[in-house]
Amino acid sequence: MLVKVYGSAVFGVEATTITVEVNVDTGIGYHLVGLPDIAVKESSFRIAAALKNVGYSLPGKKITVNMAPADLRKEGSAYDLTFAMGILMASGQIKATNIGDYVIMGELSLDGSLQPIKGALPIAIKAKEEGFKGFILPKQNVKEAAIVSGLEVYGIENIDEIIRFFDKGQALERTEIDTRKEFFQELENPEHDFADVKGQESIKRCMEIAAAGGHNIILIGPPGAGKTMLAKRLPSILPPMTLHEALETTKIHSVVGRVKENVGLMAHRPFRSPHHTISDVALVGGGAYPQPGEISMSHNGVLFLDELPEFKRSVLEVMRQPLEDREVTISRAKFTVTYPSSFMLVASMNPSPSGFFNDPGSPATSSPAEMQRYMSKISGPLLDRIDIHIEVTPVPFEKLSDDRRGESSLEIRKRVTAARQKQTDRFADNDKVHYNAQMNVKQIREHCALDPDSMNLLKVAMERLNLSARAYDRILKVSRTIADLEDSDKIKGAHISEAIQYRSLDREGWLG
Repeated sequence: MLVKVYGSAVFGVEATTITVEVNVDTGIGYHLVGLPDIAVKESSFRIAAALKNVGYSLPGKKITVNMAPADLRKEGSAYDLTFAMGILMASGQIKATNIGDYVIMGELSLDGSLQPIKGALPIAIKAKEEGFKGFILPKQNVKEAAIVSGLEVYGIENIDEIIRFFDKGQALERTEIDTRKEFFQELENPEHDFADVKGQESIKRCMEIAAAGGHNIILIGPPGAGKTMLAKRLPSILPPMTLHEALETTKIHSVVGRVKENVGLMAHRPFRSPHHTISDVALVGGGAYPQPGEISMSHNGVLFLDELPEFKRSVLEVMRQPLEDREVTISRAKFTVTYPSSFMLVASMNPSPSGFFNDPGSPATSSPAEMQRYMSKISGPLLDRIDIHIEVTPVPFEKLSDDRRGESSLEIRKRVTAARQKQTDRFADNDKVHYNAQMNVKQIREHCALDPDSMNLLKVAMERLNLSARAYDRILKVSRTIADLEDSDKIKGAHISEAIQYRSLDREGWLG
């Protein structure tokens, strides 16, 4: 008897429906075809034990399982449940006339219980697109899949539940989520708050400008000055994610199995902080069977690189193209996958190997030559993509011991959101540009026009501070964001002079 059951495979961040054909015939043997990997091939042992422990059995006949389309590689253990249901039907142990209306996925334990799977959200989206009635999957992933409206989603804990559902008509509990309600409920509770930061008002201002314009930022300062603490609080002042952004972000995290159990839509912007020993493949994504890297995991959020010069130069260089294109394409001989990677880069570094260069209060200092060698680990083209460079100084005792709380993240976020809205309106006709940091030269000329006094101020500053040519466009972009925060249509001299302060690494004495 031949039976067809439906599962799904995830490539990149998209799913492809897999038709599992099971045929039970006279003879002996278990034949699995359709380009399965080792984990898929091992399924027969898990299925045999699971069925025996819930009162059924693997028939002692010739079982042929085909996974179509047969030229796509199938990987992982999530097809166990799909195979098991097909075998039970094909061997006549159960009847399930409507099984073709459902996508079925799940990894079996030997006692028949189910383990969570990866990629539940993209699979649910594809199932709805292709007109399936429902999706049956492990209970741990059910909230993630239930985000998709118009699809019946059932979470089960044991294979026995799905057998009774199809064979005996016993109802399963359907999971439904009010996506909007759950999404907006989560927005107002940031984990880290700027109110906890003592002093550092100028750095907070910098962070606000970076968040408002989507600018990449680098913090330079001695150990203990608060660089990491400030960086961790940046996501709390970024504008709330839209539902579309939240869906995109959840999809990527779903593919790598990083969505927390019993969490539906990710409401908070991701904050990723990889260690400096990371490889270029782990950062950008890839592998023999490509998976998203850290830059895609931080899509619509923040990628924080602590101690930037400690990262391998090759790792930093592979970020240049994704920073520019906001996506990363990984090509293999048989297929190509593209992962989105629109993130804000926040980097921090000590100014020298000892950490105390230019600090007169510290005896441990490095010579200018050592410091220059340390700084040269970061290439000019990478620095070129960082709009704001700011020096972070240690907080004096008076401010540390002050009991007054600073301005909260929610208050700062209101100003940032208002500035972002101005940019959304400004670039409404352009699909590729959404905020100031993404402007190209043509848009800079159009939206960052200066009056003669401001232009003269910028000219004098560039000559006196020996600012590089690459600083020119960056200063204009940042000054445009400062003007937006002040709700000013025109860029004024004050905006230009503030933006000039945020190019520390271009000044003589840093990188020469």
